[in-house]
Amino acid sequence: MIPLVDLKLQYQLHKAEIDAAMQQSAAAAAYILGPNVKALEADLAAYCQCSHGVGVANCTDALHLSLRAMGIGPGDEVITTPFTFVATTEAIGILGATPVFVDIVPETFNLDAALLEAAVTPRTRVILPVHLYGQPCEMDPILDIAHRHGLRVVEDCAQAIGATYRGRKVGSMGDLGCLSFFPSKNLGCFGDGGMVVSNDAEAAAHVEMLRRHGGKVKYHHSEIGLNSRLDDLQAAILRVKFRYLEEWHDARRRHAARYTELLQGAPGIVLPIEIDDVRAVYHQYTVRVQDRKAVQARLAEAGVSSFVYYPVPLHLQEVHAALGHSRGDFPHAEAAADEALSLPMFPEMTEEQQDQVVDALRAAAAYR
Repeated sequence: MIPLVDLKLQYQLHKAEIDAAMQQSAAAAAYILGPNVKALEADLAAYCQCSHGVGVANCTDALHLSLRAMGIGPGDEVITTPFTFVATTEAIGILGATPVFVDIVPETFNLDAALLEAAVTPRTRVILPVHLYGQPCEMDPILDIAHRHGLRVVEDCAQAIGATYRGRKVGSMGDLGCLSFFPSKNLGCFGDGGMVVSNDAEAAAHVEMLRRHGGKVKYHHSEIGLNSRLDDLQAAILRVKFRYLEEWHDARRRHAARYTELLQGAPGIVLPIEIDDVRAVYHQYTVRVQDRKAVQARLAEAGVSSFVYYPVPLHLQEVHAALGHSRGDFPHAEAAADEALSLPMFPEMTEEQQDQVVDALRAAAAYR
């Protein structure tokens, strides 16, 4: 079976370096906010064209603490997309704020900036775009609307570290950017991990304080915070893998281009597009198909893994029932939830594996 992502192979290819880094971290015994965390924060902040990086326990905390640093609380509204993982709105709801949804662009799966301004109300405080599948959102109109209405912008970059929009890295354009190091991400650790990056020194310092129980000085606490710290051991692993990130991005982009070339014109398959003047990093290569369940079953029979990100849009999830949405409110997000199918995508993929995926998908989508 061709996997969606092959983490075992990636580890085997870099085992010696990773094992050595883990041993050094263990021997140093600086397990909490140790030297690897500090070095990774500096390296990734610079990589993301930011001046500050704050390692946290996971990307959900990165989103939550970023919104906290923006002063978000009960009665506030945060505009975001209904087509993403629940962590995005979970971070909003934890603070007692309300998510306000804007439909997506069907071709990119990202928030439609043309619909954004109509969603702004006197209670709107933050716009939270999600760079889904590694494709940057159209940030210029988002930033323009935010500026004109006095709103803050928090970027959800969980799937898009290193992606660029008109020469700017995701995470550097808003007030704060949130990264995920979940194992399957383009830069993943051996458990959970995340980071907030920013060019706003005050906001980054606030996040840094909140991740340590809300105190600037040990045992002195000025507000309720969290215990949300990236482990030194995970940072050591990430520092090794970071050396290869650009190489892996290039490989993902080659695979994506080859998928597009081989699947162009295939009946029953709608291919993803890359908008002008961006560099997508293809955390996922996601097509659209009809009768998806049957297509997935035929792929599995042919030895090809696939996955659905995401089968139920957030406005139709039980957790958001109180918002009063129903089917038809965000039709493009609903259609994407019915049709989106992610194919195997990992840097180490061979052309033979990709050919097998393409042949199986062509046959599965054309089957009647």
